[in-house]
Amino acid sequence: MARILIVEDEKEMASGLRDNFEFEGYDVEIAGDGEEAVEKTLSYDPHLIVLDIMLPQKSGYDVCRELRSKGIRTPIIMLTARGEEIDKILGLELGADDYITKPFSIRELLSRVKAVLRRAPSANEGRAVFQAGKLTVHFDRLTAHDADGEVMLSHKEFEILRYFSDHPGETISRDRFLDKVWGYEHFPTSRTVDNYIVRLRKAVEEDPLHPRHIITVYGIGYKFIR
Repeated sequence: MARILIVEDEKEMASGLRDNFEFEGYDVEIAGDGEEAVEKTLSYDPHLIVLDIMLPQKSGYDVCRELRSKGIRTPIIMLTARGEEIDKILGLELGADDYITKPFSIRELLSRVKAVLRRAPSANEGRAVFQAGKLTVHFDRLTAHDADGEVMLSHKEFEILRYFSDHPGETISRDRFLDKVWGYEHFPTSRTVDNYIVRLRKAVEEDPLHPRHIITVYGIGYKFIR
């Protein structure tokens, strides 16, 4: 069941959206302002965020910018009463995946939601389990375990493993990781990637000092070998 976070300060609108989404079989949470939106994104880990632009405390634009700066790639559909093209362009440039103008029909919104979820690998309930060395990873639930039990990984570590799973055997440069996983346009340091790889090797490898799965490609980056 895909999880949807509705970020909307108008209670009637939020309640109506929740009822329609739940009728379609989605699990739904509501956040009433920008601060709560960021908190619930981190705790609820939705597959999709439906985000109103006009919010108290911080705008939908600010929420989108903050989530993307934290490396959170959860798909976002922005809702707004503004119909100007510049507003749409700004939202998309900040990292939103789609944009819908109020008033809209619930049928149109549901159609947009389904389309965005189809494009989002993390929302596919039937996605195969990823075996990363001694670690078994479930991207749909963001859980991982080895022979001794559950292994706690950060959201970014899951993102790195997901990127490895999508590109098995392929050499991935540090700058490419920073671009695709962190969303950085400028790369102040590549040590960020190296530090995460050190931690992931401890979870994945039988012998982290002599890795068999997360392999260093000297002068370039890393590749994952099954």
